[in-house]
Amino acid sequence: MGKITFYEDRGFQGRHYECSSDHSNLQPCFGRCNSIRVDSGCWMLYEQPNYQGPQYFLRRGDYPDYQQWMGLNDSVRSCRLIPHTSSHRLRMYEREDYRGQMVELTEDCSSLRDRFHFNEIRSLHVLEGWWVLYEMPNYRGRQYLLRPGDYRSYHDWGALDARVGSLRRAMDFY
Repeated sequence: MGKITFYEDRGFQGRHYECSSDHSNLQPCFGRCNSIRVDSGCWMLYEQPNYQGPQYFLRRGDYPDYQQWMGLNDSVRSCRLIPHTSSHRLRMYEREDYRGQMVELTEDCSSLRDRFHFNEIRSLHVLEGWWVLYEMPNYRGRQYLLRPGDYRSYHDWGALDARVGSLRRAMDFY
């Protein structure tokens, strides 16, 4: 069970909205979002309704303004609660449709270039757990939520190109 509270103003002020499950359209609930408190669970926030647009991964904690979650503005229009899983495993491929060199990963990786000499990943197969893919090393840049399943092309996870810098297991640390 997760719980997240969205506040219209910075510093947890103004109107607020509590949420404990996926929500595909938060627009009727509040106009803008300038601070967030995550009481439990891991969440992916989206700037657009229906889980579209730029994504932001949040763990339990306080985010007093949108820059704290690497947001570009005060727009949060949908959110997804990430289920807790105890094991994580994915396979990365250098080419689309699971071709080329393959690497299997079970732990976070802050730099795919340093560890595996990959600058780009063109397909993925998430075998276990949920992952967050970052376009830059050290968990920076655009973020993409990867659920268990097949990603035959980087378009399948919503990326504009195949550039990948780091991967993190989507899990909360207590």
